[in-house]
Amino acid sequence: MATKLKFINTSQSAFFATVRGRVDAYFAQRAISPHANRAMWAKAVFFLGGYALFYGLIFSNHFGPWVMLGLAIGLGVFAACIGFNVSHDALHGAFSARPWVNKLLGGSFYLLGANPYVWKITHNVVHHTYTNIPGHDEDIEVAPGLIRLDPLEKLQPWHRYQQWYTFPLYALASLSWVLRKDYVKFFKSRIGHHDTANHPSREYIKLFVSKGLYYVFFLVLPSMVLSVAWWQVLIGFIVMHLAEGLVLGLVFQLAHVVEGTTFPLPDETGNVQDAWAIHQLQTTANFAPQSMLAAFFCGGLNRQIEHHLFPKICHIHYPAITAIVKRTAHEFGLPYLENCSFGSALYSHFRLLRALGRPV
Repeated sequence: MATKLKFINTSQSAFFATVRGRVDAYFAQRAISPHANRAMWAKAVFFLGGYALFYGLIFSNHFGPWVMLGLAIGLGVFAACIGFNVSHDALHGAFSARPWVNKLLGGSFYLLGANPYVWKITHNVVHHTYTNIPGHDEDIEVAPGLIRLDPLEKLQPWHRYQQWYTFPLYALASLSWVLRKDYVKFFKSRIGHHDTANHPSREYIKLFVSKGLYYVFFLVLPSMVLSVAWWQVLIGFIVMHLAEGLVLGLVFQLAHVVEGTTFPLPDETGNVQDAWAIHQLQTTANFAPQSMLAAFFCGGLNRQIEHHLFPKICHIHYPAITAIVKRTAHEFGLPYLENCSFGSALYSHFRLLRALGRPV
């Protein structure tokens, strides 16, 4: 049985109490909700509408194979952006104060071919609690054996080259999600230390029905309706998911697997020597915090520090609370990791992959 972890350093609790009080005061003083505002709803409409537009253009049958291939790439990118900008907030309960709205918008995750129920376990519960802890946070177990993100994992000869072959493997993430990952996670008895042996009966139905419908809408119907061969439909499906997977993989990895982030180990009794909030600061990094494009397309995931500390606040407010979190971290002498641009974060990730692929 996996050891249940505990964050035991209660003497560090003053930081989170202070930063939470200041963030709460920010919203109270301005009499604004920490949930979605008009700008956030506009983003949701933009990405959901763009996704529908790409899908509709493909099914219009007015374009040749090469143009439809480009549309498939656009559809994959917009699917990833829906995940970042709509599904993610909704599944955290951050989009709206009304649970039914979050549940409805959380269903947009099905548009990625992914299962919201499984995601809430692996991401909301496990990853957000045990970030970067080997053996518990399965988000750092990307292609185990091929990619070494855990410093304790056995070093293999091919890891020496992982900084080169890892990025193409990220592109396979979405295909794995659609065809394999959700099923594997759903039927595991434990994810990290979290018991997942008993699921509600309705979730079995949702898993298989939603997957079946996804295959129908993205493989069966195109083969029946479009004036292209079945193998061209298959190529389009694969290319769409390669685009989606690359975008998803890069954005998620640049938040936790860059230079400066740590991979802390609990002791033999399962105790982690830091408070939970301090642990989040040590294992998480922001990137491109001043970029309006990153903020718009990444759904606030370029400000992962704020997201991990306040996952129930809608990401549209992260730019405003970033200064509060950063100032408070510095006041307490705590790390606040950030890369100034997407490119610098990408290069930092590359260097860390290279370092993890060689003996210490």
